[in-house]
Amino acid sequence: MKAALISGAHDLRLAEVPSPVAGPGQVLIRVSHVGICGSDLSYYRHGAVGAFVVTEPLVPGHELAGVIDADPSGTYPVGTRVTLHPASVGTPLPGLDDRPNIWPGGRYLGSAATTPHTQGAMSGLFLARLDQVRTLPDGLPLRRAALAEPLAVGLHALTISGDVSGKRVLVSGAGPIGLLLAGACVARGATVTVADVLPAALERALGLGVSATVHVGVDPMPTEAFDVVFEASGAPPALSPCVNAVVRGGTMVQLGLVPGGNQPFDMAPVVARELIVRGSFRFNGELDEAIAMLASTPILEKVVTHEFPLDDVVAAFDCAADAAVSSKVLVVVDPKLG
Repeated sequence: MKAALISGAHDLRLAEVPSPVAGPGQVLIRVSHVGICGSDLSYYRHGAVGAFVVTEPLVPGHELAGVIDADPSGTYPVGTRVTLHPASVGTPLPGLDDRPNIWPGGRYLGSAATTPHTQGAMSGLFLARLDQVRTLPDGLPLRRAALAEPLAVGLHALTISGDVSGKRVLVSGAGPIGLLLAGACVARGATVTVADVLPAALERALGLGVSATVHVGVDPMPTEAFDVVFEASGAPPALSPCVNAVVRGGTMVQLGLVPGGNQPFDMAPVVARELIVRGSFRFNGELDEAIAMLASTPILEKVVTHEFPLDDVVAAFDCAADAAVSSKVLVVVDPKLG
C-alpha cells in the first residue's frame, strides 16, 4: 500500500509499505480522508515538533475518516464508516481520573514523541485498536467526518470555559481549529467575534456566521468586551491583548500551543479584574460531541478549503503551510469511498 513518509525537514515522499493485518483487539481501516494538522506541518517543515524530532520515517496524520476493512472480533461489519480517537492514554494520576488527556506518557497518532514513533494514518490502510473506533451517523460525509478531531479540540476548550450561550465570545486565531471553535460557539448560542492577522481567514470566519471580526494590526482589539476569550493562535503577541479583552470576572482559555520558554504576558489585568485563565489540551470525550455536531451543523464543512489526492501529498502540505491561501487541507487517500 502507499503511505506518506516524513524522514526529516522537507523530506516528504510517497512509499510502498507492507499492508497491515488486524489481530485480536484490532481493526483494519481503509482510509478515505486525512486532514493536515499544524503538528504534521511542523514535522514536514522542521523535522520536529518542539523537542520531538523525527529520527525514523514517520507517517503523519491523526485526523481521519474511513471504513472498516477487517475486524476479527466481528464488532464492526466491513464497510462501517468510522473515525478514530487518536490518543493512547498514559499513566493515571490520582485526582485526575476524568482527565486522561493530561496523564503523563500518553501517545498520539502521527507523533515522534516516542521511539519507535507512533505512526499516523496517511496511508491506504491503518491498523487501530477497537477502543479507538467511533462510528459515524448516517448522512455524515466522510469528508466532513475528517474534521472530528480538530473540532473536538475546540469543544474541549468549551468544556473548560463552561456554557457560552448568550455570552460575548472572542476567538483569537482563525486557523482551522479556531474557525471550528468559532462555529461551535455560534451553534451554542454565543455572539462571536474572531480576530486574525489575515483578511482571508476573517472572511472564512464570517462564512461560519460569526458576528464581527478584528483585523489584528489594523483594527484595535476591544478592551473589557468579552465574557470568554479563546486564544487559538498560540502567537505570543496575542496573549496580552486577549487578556485585556476579557471583562471583569471573565475567562480566558489558552488552547493555541505557545512556543516554549518565557513569553510576555501582562498579569496586571488578571489580578485587577480577577480573571480566570485556563489551559486546554487536546480532548477527552468531546470526540463524540464533535461527530454529532458535524452531522447536525453542515456549515462547519466550509472550513475545508482544499483537497489533494495522496499522490500529490507534497503539494497538499505546501498548500496547508500557506494560511493566506488555505484553511483545512484534506488528503484524499481513497476517492472511491466518497
